[in-house]
Amino acid sequence: MTDVVLIHGAWHGAGHFTALAAALTARGHRVLALDLPGHGTRARFPASYLTRDTAALRTERSPLADLTLDEVATDVITALRRRSVLVAHSMGGAVATRVAELAPERVAQLVYVAAFVPTRLGTAGAYLALPEAKTALGGGLYLGDPAAIGAVRIDPRSTDPAYLAELHAAYFSGVDSAEFHALAALLTPDQPLSFLSTPTGATAERWGRVPRTYVRTTADRALPVELQDVMIRDADDLAPAFEQVTLDAGHAVFATHADRLAGLVH
Repeated sequence: MTDVVLIHGAWHGAGHFTALAAALTARGHRVLALDLPGHGTRARFPASYLTRDTAALRTERSPLADLTLDEVATDVITALRRRSVLVAHSMGGAVATRVAELAPERVAQLVYVAAFVPTRLGTAGAYLALPEAKTALGGGLYLGDPAAIGAVRIDPRSTDPAYLAELHAAYFSGVDSAEFHALAALLTPDQPLSFLSTPTGATAERWGRVPRTYVRTTADRALPVELQDVMIRDADDLAPAFEQVTLDAGHAVFATHADRLAGLVH
C-alpha cells in the first residue's frame, strides 16, 4: 500500500479527482486528494462573483491575491503524514516542484500529469510566454488584469454559450456535455498569481533527487504537448531524466482516462 497525494491544477479542486482517487483506492493505495488553499471547499470568492456583478468582477481584487506559493507548498507538506507519491496536474506541478524542493525526504515519487515543471526559466508564467504555448486555447476566458486583481480570473458561472464552449474545449476536451457542466460547477474563479510568478527554486540537490515521471497528453488544448516537452527537456538538463508516458488525451485526463492513469501511477 502506497500513500498517493493528488494535487489539482488552477481553479480545480479535490472533487475533480473523484474518479482517479476511486481507481487508485481500488488498487489498494491510500489516497488523499487535496483542496489547495483558496480552492474547492477552501475557496474564497470575490463578492462580485457571488452577486453576479460581471463588470465589477473584472476589477475586484482577489481575496487570494496575497497567497504565496510557499504558503501553499507548506500546506501540502503538512498534509504529508508519511512519505508519499505526489501526483500533480497542470498548475499543481508548480506546487509539487516547490514541495519537493522544500521537503524532498517526504516525497517518494513525483508524477507530473500534463503539468508545469518550472526549472530553468524559474516560473510557470515564463513557460507560458514561450512560442510553444501560443497554440493553447483559453485566452478568451480570462477576466481583468491579473497584476491588478492578484489572480488569473475566470467565470465558471457564465451563461454565455461561447464562453462555456471555450472552457469546455480548452480544459475539458473529451468530456461529454453533461460531465463538463458537472466538472465546471466545481471550478473556482481565482488562481493566485503567485503560482505563475514565483520561481520554484528547483535544484538538482533537492528536487532533483526525487524520482519523477511525466505523463504527456498529446491532445491537450490547454497545455500543448510541445510546451510539455520543453519543460521535460529543461528538467532533464537539471537532474536525471524523467520517465515518460504518453497518452492520447486532453487536459482533463484525470476524468477521461482515470483508470488508465491510475494504472500508470500504480
